Amino acid sequence: MTEAANNGRGSTYKSHVAESKKDTVKYFVDMLDKYDVIAAVNMENLPARQLQVMKETLRDKVVIKMTKRRLLDIAIKQSKKKDIQEITKHLKGMPALLFSKDDPFTLYNTIKKSKSKAPIKGGQTTPNDIIVPAGKTNFSPGPIIGELGAFRIKSGIEDGKVAIKSDCLVAKEGDVVNTKLAAILTRLGIQPMEVGLDITAVYENGNILQKDVLNIDEEEYMNNLIKAHVDSLALAIEIGYITPETAELLISKAEKEALTLATEANILTDATVGNILAKAESHASELKKHTG
Repeated sequence: MTEAANNGRGSTYKSHVAESKKDTVKYFVDMLDKYDVIAAVNMENLPARQLQVMKETLRDKVVIKMTKRRLLDIAIKQSKKKDIQEITKHLKGMPALLFSKDDPFTLYNTIKKSKSKAPIKGGQTTPNDIIVPAGKTNFSPGPIIGELGAFRIKSGIEDGKVAIKSDCLVAKEGDVVNTKLAAILTRLGIQPMEVGLDITAVYENGNILQKDVLNIDEEEYMNNLIKAHVDSLALAIEIGYITPETAELLISKAEKEALTLATEANILTDATVGNILAKAESHASELKKHTG
């Protein structure tokens, strides 16, 4: 087949691509080039009603758009952003793209806080280890004891109610939960699932940041910052390193050390005279005791 024929065939193929698909690709290319922060999102297992609520809640902070995976791939390839193609590796489940002007860590934290707890259903994969905690339940004695025992959950009777005797790991992260276990967990009020947008990775300035980097414990982070500040301040004072933060503390430390030294050496000053007289009186009293 000649080149002309090939070109003709290509033109015929392109002419058959629906305008709506072309418009969708163009829209995503424009959004990819417009926003600095782009997240790959897995929307699997997210009910449409809750998605709508989340979109309303996050409307002023993010733009969430979903289309067919093939169209997303085409748009990402056409984008001029540096190394943006790497994000295609993180399009999973029911993929969508999220566009934001927030920094990646703020974005991830915002999405994380918007999630809500939910029961697990039979056939779903556990996001984390599931532990049934020890303690009383609202169940009256009956078949429930055998149902719990089927999953090695030790139970007994306390004050007329079934009680779990000790913490029990019933499923590990990544396990597929069967229908019976899911029903028991729901009856116990255990909600191991998180309903919400699942960010798999975030792109910024040519870099791909994954969940293990983005998922920061804010309380632990702040405690670490406070500890680092206290430790560095103590070190600076110990080595006599003068900064606006340590100057006053170092002067106070020097004053105390000078006062101690002058008192020990019996150097009379306005600051030491009281301490030296008190020391002399103490020595005189000790001497008087020993001389009778």
